[in-house]
Amino acid sequence: MKQDTTYPLRRTAPFRAWSPSIHYAKYQVLAPHVLQWRRLYDFELLFVFEGEAATTMNGQRHAIAAGQLVFLPAGVLHRNEVVAPNTRFLGIHFDFFNELAVYGEEDLVVNEDAVEPAKFCEEALAEPFSPLSSFAVMTPPPSCVALMEQLVQEFAVRPLGYELACKALMLGVLSQLLRLQFAKPGPGATVHGARIQALMAEIERRPAERWSNPLLAERLAMNEDHMAKLFKAVAGVAPGEFVRAVRHREARRLLRETDLTAEQIGERVGYADLHYFSRIFRKLEGVSPRAYRKLSRVL
Repeated sequence: MKQDTTYPLRRTAPFRAWSPSIHYAKYQVLAPHVLQWRRLYDFELLFVFEGEAATTMNGQRHAIAAGQLVFLPAGVLHRNEVVAPNTRFLGIHFDFFNELAVYGEEDLVVNEDAVEPAKFCEEALAEPFSPLSSFAVMTPPPSCVALMEQLVQEFAVRPLGYELACKALMLGVLSQLLRLQFAKPGPGATVHGARIQALMAEIERRPAERWSNPLLAERLAMNEDHMAKLFKAVAGVAPGEFVRAVRHREARRLLRETDLTAEQIGERVGYADLHYFSRIFRKLEGVSPRAYRKLSRVL
């Protein structure tokens, strides 16, 4: 299938005119396989929590590691691959200007035998940022991942006013992704970036370990202050904040996907004391672990 270079369509508009609507937001766990070539009428953010994936578009294959996302623009031909076993995804379909009415999959995925050109959504542009479609693969900071997870929760449970909440959360996600264009690594971050990213991946795999600053500094063979500065330059947040974000994300996943008790989950993510775990969870999420589990299982 030949790529149509007409897409993505773009519209220059001030930020106050951006009004994203969410068409789909969901977690998935998939086994290794290659999906079919496709085009979308809307846009998709596909974040890899765990495992490895790849996307081929515009003649280039992009590897997507855990902690990264791919931006799939409307109208652009692409093919996704699941590379590693049990790869966990978070997917969000959206538009920038509340353009598309969605009633089924046929409103999201293009049927090449019956293309409807009027349905292709436009990508919003605003200075001083380049279009997000210029950057196929991005590494969002933990705060951005947290916003995406909140959005999935709102979209799944659909409490009163969820459309407004999803719109606000999506604007937050877009702003953080746009800001990545101007994020500058600190001195030495490029030299040590691969080592720090490898350590971040290890924290993701083993959140229950005692990831103190002294331990991280020892692992990277540098003093604590220097380690903390370089870690923040690479991760976008301080080491302690990154560890808390990873633990909280894993706790939410276990509450959604397992029947483990709150105490067992706390231990698995690094909090041996149930009351401390519950207090930290409530502070970050606004509800207790038990309440979060109930809300996540409404649908």
